[in-house]
Amino acid sequence: MAEEGLDPKAATVKSMSEIGSALVGIAAVLSAVMVPMAFFGGSVGVIYRQFSITIVSAMALSVLVALVLSPALCATILKPGAHDPLHRRGLFGAFNRWFDRSTNRYVHLTRGVIGHRGLHLVVYAVILVVMGALFIRLPTGFLPTEDQGQLMIQFTLPAGATKERTEKVRGEIDAYFQKNESKDVPTMFAVTGTGFGGSGQNSGQAFASLSSFDDRKEASQAVSAIAARANATLSKLRDAEVFIMTPPSIHGLGQSNVFTFELLNSSGMPRDQFVALRDKLIDAASTDPKLARVRASTLPDTPQLRVTYDDAKLSVLGLTDADAASVLSSAWGGTYVNDFVDRGRIKKVYMQADATDRALPQDPNKWFVRSSATSADGVTKMVPFSSFASMSWEMGPNSVSRFNGRSSYEINGEPASGFSSGEAMAEMVALQEEVAPGTSYAWSGLSYQENETNGQTGYLYGLSVIVVFLCLAALYESWSVPFAVMLVIPLGVIGAVLAVTLRGLENNILLQVGLLTTIGLASKNAILIVEFAEASRRQGKDLLESALEAARVRLRPILMTSIAFIAGVLPLAVATGAGAQGRIAIGTAVLGGMFTGTALAIFYVPMFFVVVGKLFHRKAPATTAQPQPALN
Repeated sequence: MAEEGLDPKAATVKSMSEIGSALVGIAAVLSAVMVPMAFFGGSVGVIYRQFSITIVSAMALSVLVALVLSPALCATILKPGAHDPLHRRGLFGAFNRWFDRSTNRYVHLTRGVIGHRGLHLVVYAVILVVMGALFIRLPTGFLPTEDQGQLMIQFTLPAGATKERTEKVRGEIDAYFQKNESKDVPTMFAVTGTGFGGSGQNSGQAFASLSSFDDRKEASQAVSAIAARANATLSKLRDAEVFIMTPPSIHGLGQSNVFTFELLNSSGMPRDQFVALRDKLIDAASTDPKLARVRASTLPDTPQLRVTYDDAKLSVLGLTDADAASVLSSAWGGTYVNDFVDRGRIKKVYMQADATDRALPQDPNKWFVRSSATSADGVTKMVPFSSFASMSWEMGPNSVSRFNGRSSYEINGEPASGFSSGEAMAEMVALQEEVAPGTSYAWSGLSYQENETNGQTGYLYGLSVIVVFLCLAALYESWSVPFAVMLVIPLGVIGAVLAVTLRGLENNILLQVGLLTTIGLASKNAILIVEFAEASRRQGKDLLESALEAARVRLRPILMTSIAFIAGVLPLAVATGAGAQGRIAIGTAVLGGMFTGTALAIFYVPMFFVVVGKLFHRKAPATTAQPQPALN
């Protein structure tokens, strides 16, 4: 309207004829990038699917509005204005004049880039190498550790410790939080007799609820900082091992936000040898600079009362092992008998020895077992338990665990400061192979999901790029034009990887979502230029003229949409509070990717269009007459 003096309706019709196919192409590319995510399985697939469905649905609605509603609003609401925007007064006129001069300089620079395309293709190759090197060096992870406002505390005393000692440790932990962290940890609940590794009077656990995020705005009040201080202080307790943990990023996948390493007895070695290798592995991990707070999740061996039957005496006395075991289990553990009705309610009947007769280790000597043998007068004999059984104390496992059908021990730990969970997992595997021969390993909980995700990342990126290429090929009915668009992808990815590297973030699921979004948005900028340049070429212009004209015309919409998007994701990159780490991961990747994907793409996409055009020997079609086939 302002540049050509068209009325609103005519301007709308002309605008839609120029950008309609570009809008469809952008929507197709952004949707194609996200669609493969929806078909991944497992818990990772659930996370991917949420982003995929949300972004694809929003993109479909957006392009529908852009193609149907926006043109109608433009034709209805817009009013004719000054024909020459450069002669307008005020701020907008000054801005238009400055932008027009900047556009001319930009076109001149773009012409220089195309003219020296050999040099800039070398620069592009360097960008590819740097991008790959930085991406490979990114520490890996599953999900960022979020501040959920909760802490979990596990404390374990030496084997055989009494309940009184355990209660004393519980009191010391409670006193620490009341004295040092009462402002940020107003509530804590603790129990003894049970823990994350099993039940026993020498173990306990506690749960602490932190104050609201509005009251914890300082970095020192974050859950990670509070946990670090508590671990540093409570680790000095001489009577117990205390570990402060945060809940898992996804509830139900593991007990806490630590790696879960399953050491498997794959060679069938004796238990004592297997335990020795487990302890050797834990000792090696405890001194490794990449690992912190590595420990076995199970309780240590505890004193156990061993009851031994003399089979010869059992046979002479007319008893069997089952007879003795039945009395032992009934007297100590109780046996269900039947039900009875009491005042309209069904109650269960259990048979068990009185508490006074099952409180001490020597109490079984008071028990009798009914023998199958009878006396001379036909009376069934009652045999004292002590006549065929002996009891002794020994050390034994609190529980026996199996994983994938093999005896196993679960080992938990955390990455040391400055290292990622992926690096910690790789280090545990290396240590297991070095110090624990005859064993194998597996991952469980969040660690299993992270290990599975690392193997799927390459397939995800590759599949997304292939789908985008096929969509572009179908849109432009060409195998060559999509290359000019696809070549822009590394220009966006390099910015995302640089931004993530500078902020010290991990290559996790949310970063991968941000990278895929960056791929789609970088392709969007390329489509705006390539689509217009291809239309100009079809009208008879040469490659260079088409590329420069497209760069000039599309500069303003590219900058406008990119700046708007950068402003939109900026709050994500600097987020605080609940769920901040996830928003930071996505926002940082998209922010960095959009910055370089815009700043570099506006110069390199016209060059890519010319290079691809010359590579595939595409010539402008004749405008006056159809070419005739040559006759030999």
